[in-house]
Amino acid sequence: MSQVLAVRDLRTVFHTQDGVVHAVNGVSFHVDEGELLAVVGESGSGKSVAMMSLLKLLPIPPAEIASGEVIFQDRDLVRLEASELRQVRGARIGFVFQDPMTSLNPVFSVGYQIMEPLRKHMGMSRKAARQRAAELLDLVGIPSARDRLDDFPHQFSGGMRQRVVIAIALACDPKVLIADEPTTALDVTVQAQILELVRELRRKLGMAIVWITHDLGVAAGIADRIMVMYGGQIVEHATTAELFANPRHPYTRALLDSLPGRHGRDERLRSIGGQPPLLMADPAFCPFQARCAHAFERCLREDPPLERVAPGHDVACWLDVPEGGGRRDN
Repeated sequence: MSQVLAVRDLRTVFHTQDGVVHAVNGVSFHVDEGELLAVVGESGSGKSVAMMSLLKLLPIPPAEIASGEVIFQDRDLVRLEASELRQVRGARIGFVFQDPMTSLNPVFSVGYQIMEPLRKHMGMSRKAARQRAAELLDLVGIPSARDRLDDFPHQFSGGMRQRVVIAIALACDPKVLIADEPTTALDVTVQAQILELVRELRRKLGMAIVWITHDLGVAAGIADRIMVMYGGQIVEHATTAELFANPRHPYTRALLDSLPGRHGRDERLRSIGGQPPLLMADPAFCPFQARCAHAFERCLREDPPLERVAPGHDVACWLDVPEGGGRRDN
């Protein structure tokens, strides 16, 4: 499969009254055609900021993309003018935001909001756009789709609103769909329905999907590959099967260890002690060292690079890198 999106050394900072926050630090990854890449990590790990940086969806200022490349269809999105980037957003790369309550405009009908990108990006007539909007609502599983076009967001349940948001993101047949924790605000039954919808849409449309989540259980059920982020960096990246069978980074192991039911029904839920780093300085040491039971001297003075430990499996941890370079055999 060929790469549809390639990100290289992406760095995003926020300029605040208290100083510069280094929110994304040297993130590099790619997404192949038709695959689903899950990006996991705690709140504050940088996963949403990293993905919003790809399309410059952050407020600038205070945000600034300090360096890096985002290559899509042979163009670097970081260097595009605002007018050029608007032709990519929504048209070639779709984005599903976390909360459907705030993603939809309450004063416009859902039909209008689906038709808007169709008319702007694809030049459709109002009649053709309305027909396509009905088809999209039907595609995402909303009953009586044509009759619901003139309804407003408040007339839909939370799960149905999220389906509408997905329909808007799919309107122009994007090559890549980025979904930022789209099931977080939904109950588990509706969450399961949305996940099944994503699987079905992926089979039908063959698009690449980047799925941002803090739930490893969700990632296990839908992803081809998983990228674990912590402290604005990628700390582990592997195929889904490999990551669950052989987690190498202490943070990944701690995340898996905190999954409900992993230690039996009578065991208390386990948590990761400590707090995520504040990221007020350019990383000069391992971001996880303060919470890691395996930290040693090198972790306090050097930030480990992301390196290959097995076929398709990359880890940023000094436990796997001896002082002389190369890999340590575990």
